Formats: sequence, C-alpha cells, structure tokens
Amino acid sequence: MSPDLQHTRNIGIMAHIDAGKTTTTERILFYTGITHRIGEVHDGAAAMDWMIQEQERGITITSAATTTFWKHRDQEYKINIIDTPGHVDFTVEVERSLRVLDGAVAVFCAVGGVEPQSETVWRQADKYHVPRLAFINKMDRVGADFFGVVQEISDKLGSNPVPMQIPFGAEDNFKGIVDLIERRAIVWKEDEELGMKYEYCPIPDDLIDTVEEWREKLVEAVCVSDDDLLERFLEDRDSISVEEFMSYARRATINMDIVPVLCGSAFKNKGIQRLLNAISCLLPSPLDKGAVTGTDPKNDKEISREPKNDEPLTGLVFKIATDPFVGRLAYVRVYSGKLQEGVMVYNNRTGKKERISRIYQMHANKQNPKKEIGAGDICAVVGLKELRTGDTITSVGKPMILESIDFPEPVIGVAIEPKTQADIDKLGIALGKLSEEDPTFQVRTNQDTGQTLINGMGELHLEILLDRLKREFKVECNVGTPQVNYKEALTTEVKHREVFKKQTGGRGKFADIEVVLGPAEDNMKGLQFSSEIRGGNIPREYIPSVEKGFRNALTNGPLAGFPVESMKVRLLDGSYHAVDSDQLSFEIAARQAFKHAAPKAMPVMLEPVMSVEVLTPEEYMGDVISDLNKRRGQVEGMDSKAGARVIKAKVPLAEQFGYVTVLRTLTSGRASSTMEFSHYEPMPENLANEILEKVTGKF
Repeated sequence: MSPDLQHTRNIGIMAHIDAGKTTTTERILFYTGITHRIGEVHDGAAAMDWMIQEQERGITITSAATTTFWKHRDQEYKINIIDTPGHVDFTVEVERSLRVLDGAVAVFCAVGGVEPQSETVWRQADKYHVPRLAFINKMDRVGADFFGVVQEISDKLGSNPVPMQIPFGAEDNFKGIVDLIERRAIVWKEDEELGMKYEYCPIPDDLIDTVEEWREKLVEAVCVSDDDLLERFLEDRDSISVEEFMSYARRATINMDIVPVLCGSAFKNKGIQRLLNAISCLLPSPLDKGAVTGTDPKNDKEISREPKNDEPLTGLVFKIATDPFVGRLAYVRVYSGKLQEGVMVYNNRTGKKERISRIYQMHANKQNPKKEIGAGDICAVVGLKELRTGDTITSVGKPMILESIDFPEPVIGVAIEPKTQADIDKLGIALGKLSEEDPTFQVRTNQDTGQTLINGMGELHLEILLDRLKREFKVECNVGTPQVNYKEALTTEVKHREVFKKQTGGRGKFADIEVVLGPAEDNMKGLQFSSEIRGGNIPREYIPSVEKGFRNALTNGPLAGFPVESMKVRLLDGSYHAVDSDQLSFEIAARQAFKHAAPKAMPVMLEPVMSVEVLTPEEYMGDVISDLNKRRGQVEGMDSKAGARVIKAKVPLAEQFGYVTVLRTLTSGRASSTMEFSHYEPMPENLANEILEKVTGKF
C-alpha cells in the first residue's frame, strides 16, 4: 500500500563535487531495500551513476531519479530522490531538479566544509524556496571538523544551521552520533555488516557538557521561530513532549527559519538511517508546499491549483532524456490532478494536444511501468514528441502556465565536423537530441564558414558531450580547439535615420525610421525597445516589426559578428508609403539601421570572466598567485582552511584553458581548483584587436 500524499517526500541530494552525494544516495537505496548490494562510486558500480562516462570518471553527470520507501515510527514514507551532479559544468541538472523538488539534503564534507559549488547550489535552493537539511559527511576523515563546518554554513551561506546531533568521536575514532533531543548516543558496530544495525548507549562523560550546550541552542532556535512555543517554553519547558517539539522543528524547517544539521560517514555506513528519519520527520510533503500558482494564458491572470488528484492536471517537464530502448523520456513533476496512460494532455507552449503512451516510475535508468501517477509525484512519460524542458502540461481545456526554469548561457565552444559523409546526417540528429536533453548545450552553424559550432558550460561539459556523440550515436568527429564565447556591447548613444527603398516594378518596398541606439540600462539583457511615435507617422501595426528587426540583429555584432549582449533602442520618428510599406519593409529597415549605426556607437568586445577558487598548501601560494596574475587574474581574497590556503580570484576564461594541468605541475599535484562563470566584462583593447584580426581574417 503506497503512502498518502502527507507521507510523500520529493527530495534532492546536492553538494560540491566529492562531498559524497552519490555514496549517500547509494546507502539510502541499500537501507530502504531498493538495492541488495551497495554500489561504490570509485568502483564504477553506483546504481545512480549509470552512464558509462560517470562510471569511468567517478563523477555524477546527469541527475538520476529514484523512488524508495522508508518506515519511521510505524508509518511508511514514500521518498522520491534526485541525485544531482556536483561539478559546476553540470549546474543545469541541479537547477532544474531544485525547481521541482519540495526539499533537499545538502551534503558537506567534514574536512572541506562549504566549498564553491556548495554556495552555488545553496543559492539555487534559496531561489526556489527549497527547505533543506544539512548532512556533514566524511566524519571519519583526518581533519574532520563538525563544529567548524556548522560555523561555515552560518558565515558563508547566511543560514541558521541547528545541529540535531553531534558526532561521537572523529577521524579514526568516529563511532557514531549523539542525538540531542533524545540525549543518547548511537553507535554503529564495526563488525556488523554494512551498518545495518546500531545500538544505543549512554553519553560519555566528556561529551555531556557539549551535548547540553548544543541541546539548549537547538531548543532555543526552534522556540524562537514560534511565539506560542516560546511562551510555553518560558512558563513550563517540561510540558513540551518530544513529538510536539519535532512538529515545531518541522514547521521551522519548512519555513526555512532553521537548517537542521546531521552528521555521519556514508562510506563507513554510519548515520544514514537517522538521516532518513530526519527526511521523513522534517522535510515538507507536497501538501505542506501547498497550491502551485501559474498564469492563465487566456488573460494572464494568476491561478492556483491544489495538490489533489481531483484537480485539473498540472505538470512541469523538468528534463528530457533519450533512452536507447524506450526512446524519448520526458520527466514530469505532477503538481495537481492525475497523469494517466493513454490520455490526451495539452502543451501550453505549443498550444497542441498530445497523447501519453506510457508512464514510468524511474530508478536511475531503469523504468517501472505505471498506469497513472497522482498529484505530488515525479515520473517519466513517453509519447510526447514536442515537449521541451520547462514546458507546462495540463488537462485539455484547463490551460495554465507555470514559471519556467532559467538556464545559464554557455561560455565555451568548439567547431566540429563529421569524419565521413555517412556521419553528416547522423550528426544532425544526434546534436538535436543532445540539445533537447541539455538546455545549456547549444548548436549553431557559422554562416560564413559553414562550420558546426557546439557551445557548453566548460571543457568537461563539451568533452562528455563529444564522448556521448561517439558512443551513443556512433558519430566520429574532428574537433577544433576550444573557443571562448565572446560578446559585444555598445558604449555610447547614436542617432540614425534609415530609409529603405526598393522598386522592382509593381509594388515596391518602403520604410523610413529614425532611432537612437545605445547601451542598455544596468543588468538588463537583450533588447530594451521603446517607441516614441506620436500620431500616425508610422502605423501602430508596423512598430513590432521594427522591434523584431533589431532583436534579430543582436545575434550579429558590428565588430566581429559575436552576439550583442544588450542594447537600448528608441524609435523617435519615421514615415511610410500607403502602398509600398509593409511589416517586412520595416523589419529590414531596422536591421539595416543596426548595421549602419552600431559601428558608430563605440562597440567593445566582452569576454566571460570566471570565479576561480584554488586550495593550495601554504608553500605554493606565491607561485599560484604569480601564475594567476600572469593570466590577467585579480586576486580577491585569501582564507585558511584545513591547514591549507584558499585563494579566490576572478580570471578571464580565455586564460584558463589547461589550467588544471599547470596547477598540478606548480604544486606537485597537491592543489585543487574550482571555476564557475561570474560575468562578462570589456576586454583590453590590444587583446580585442588581436581577436578581431584572427576572426575577421578567418571569416
């Protein structure tokens, strides 16, 4: 008997690379009976790392979904888990998973603490208002510091971490945990097989003061979040039972007033059962998250739907995947209503009806067929040909559009060409499927050279995609050197009048516009267009065509044809011809106006700048900083962590190719680095001229 919606949990496991997300998920699957053997990441045998590239590299690349059940206090809970990647190149997988989850478990390494990608995923969870638990993993490692990591979560992430348990021992002596609410120690026996059994024992004398101190902090943090509880606590604290206290702690967690902190060692099988209990007790069900709100496409009014099976169907497609046996799978979070096999659903983006042929509950890359899926659940469907990531599907006749998912823009590209004539057609199909699956992977053709350019989030991202082309789609390609995705921007305003006339006998073409082009306002992307036409100088129906012409022109900048990141256009005046003018004439006039005016608006080249963090032993710090300076890097700060130094810098992406190899050489392999996109900024003129020479010479 499956649990009801009150006992359903949709959670994600998120963290920095190597914090132990997949290992934690593997233990959860083992203890809940889904797998009968624990798969290890380092052996390439983890159930959730099913892609061959994941098994070879020991990293998670694609978010994998699974459903499991856990019994806690005689109540069975259904837990849908999504294990997300930690590498910054695959941040899209975390973004789209958090968009559809109700809660999350943030895993931190007890030695590394809050690392750069931890901060990124934490911000993503904040954006989508996802309540979370923190699990401090790897307590058995040398240098493990539970309280230090708790402090970092508070300082670096601006959260309110509240330990619910503290470690019993650390490093080699890590035996178990002390439950602060129950005031008892839990010890896992080393000789017991895979940590299935544990026993309770009294708290050691040397830990009693620490336990009482942190227990008071826990009680205080929960009481402060609720006025009624605080009043009762001040009058008679003994009147509050453990069950009652936990219900208030749950409310504080769901309201994101506190972040409960647990600890353990997933690899040594310690602490996972208690983590499952906490997921069941503290994280929200779809009912706690309440109604989902969206807009009615007919009138743009806000509407909401409750997480109930008798409401109209509303679901969000958060991932598209290609399975070699089943075909095109669309992962859907069902917010309201029921998704049934064989039923027609409405795609709100295309305005078309499509039939669902099959429904699956997923376990990594294995499918369990289902006849229907109810509100609050996650599943994969087959049969919907035109769905894309971020689409809303609803019952026919009951349209509603949910807020879509924002994806970062790719910053790096390579040119590819198929090795044989036979590969040309296969390449087009394969690239189409890969870009459907991954919204941060973009494909375009260079109009001048006819080259196919693929763009992604980083070198590893493109490397994995090229590997998939070869293995999954059997397409062999020659690959160019990686290219940075530069952009262009205008820096001053220019007034321009463009008259477009074409007479070919019979009806001709005519459009006349006067515009001001210039830089957009701060932090605005794309085209900011405004019309100041008063009276009938240009008929109202032609003005959207002027806007469309400028919008299309943005893809090809005035300097070297790189996209223009943002631009502001004001339409001041113009004229039209009663016979010869039409929408196309005004669209062409706008494109011509951009072509003639943009070069006069002092255009500059923009380059992507990355946030780089290097963890290095103290003795190599000078060499690392010197190397970053050579790469036009700006060092922004230095911290100490676990006996090493952390250097934070902003470095242009163009200077970072092959950096990992250089860093290893400089530090005898002892330093590590992480890098993520920060922003675009203008390039120095001499370097911009070099690139323009190369590009315009080549094109």
